[in-house]
Amino acid sequence: MSSTIATTRFSVLDRSRIRAGHSAPQVPRDTAAGHGGPQALRDTVALAREAERLGYHRFWVSEHHSVPGVAGSAPAVLAAAVASATSSIRVGTGGVMLPNHQPLVVAEQFGVLESLFPGRIDMGLGRSVGFTDGIRKALGRGKEDADDFGAQLAELLGYFDGSQRAHPQVHARPAEGLTVPAFVLATGKGARVAAEAGLPLVIANVRGEDAMLRAIDGYRTSFRPSAQREHPYVIVSGTVAVAETTEEARRILLPEAWSTAYSRTRGEFPPLTPAEDVLSRTMTDRERTLFDEALRGQVYGTEEEVADALEKVIGHSGADEFLVTTSTYDRAALLDSYRRLARLAGLGEDRRA
Repeated sequence: MSSTIATTRFSVLDRSRIRAGHSAPQVPRDTAAGHGGPQALRDTVALAREAERLGYHRFWVSEHHSVPGVAGSAPAVLAAAVASATSSIRVGTGGVMLPNHQPLVVAEQFGVLESLFPGRIDMGLGRSVGFTDGIRKALGRGKEDADDFGAQLAELLGYFDGSQRAHPQVHARPAEGLTVPAFVLATGKGARVAAEAGLPLVIANVRGEDAMLRAIDGYRTSFRPSAQREHPYVIVSGTVAVAETTEEARRILLPEAWSTAYSRTRGEFPPLTPAEDVLSRTMTDRERTLFDEALRGQVYGTEEEVADALEKVIGHSGADEFLVTTSTYDRAALLDSYRRLARLAGLGEDRRA
């Protein structure tokens, strides 16, 4: 095990991806929920228990609205279920999309979570709005709401430390006086906002390492110390698949890669399908290009190959933490991948401090 990996925290983000055909018996198969939504949420909670057992540092859930292939639409609620089912791992969101909500409501939700599970709650925040015009309309939001992310973030944090001035007579209870670590997802201007607010940055290891490194360098250069963080803190997120062979590890990536290609040609994420189904598909030229792009830059292979790849990513970025975001159809293969990664990273009780 390399010294770089040995000193890096590893955490998990699970998107509660729905798997095709995984219907709950009590729900009709021809309904949206019947395509595995209840099971996907139960799988997320079960994965959190396993992540805790293996020694991962955090377990985060995400926010997606009206997406056929994703069950995780209410991250604060799901985080409560995860925290209830675990005892020591940190639990949070990656993230709550702040433009979709009033800061007061978010503060109240996380105040309740921190009150119930003191010292274990993280508040990961993003600036994305709904995926389509219809979703944004249903949420009462527009694309322009993302432009107010910095002000929304300041108001939200102010509800915790009592400094918010947007609504002087309003107090977020039980949030006020509590400390809930906040993290900013690096979408759009997220890196700049994180630096100005003095908060940790979460940035994806996709679409080219150069762009990621430039964003990280800009964040570190512009970072302003805050009550939450005296120094910059960088979490790099990305897909990691570990298996006995390189080909087996690559197969883990295929369902999500196809789902991504499908979404960019049809405007929606479908439930995940088996790797065999993906391999048997006849793709259009555009689908094949998007599919190959989705696989590019992913970390996969044997334990030795993945260790070498992570050494490069973490070494180049100087990341303090790596947030694993892998999704696939084969849940047994996914769990095996997380176990192998924990082993190669040397995770355990002594790594969680």
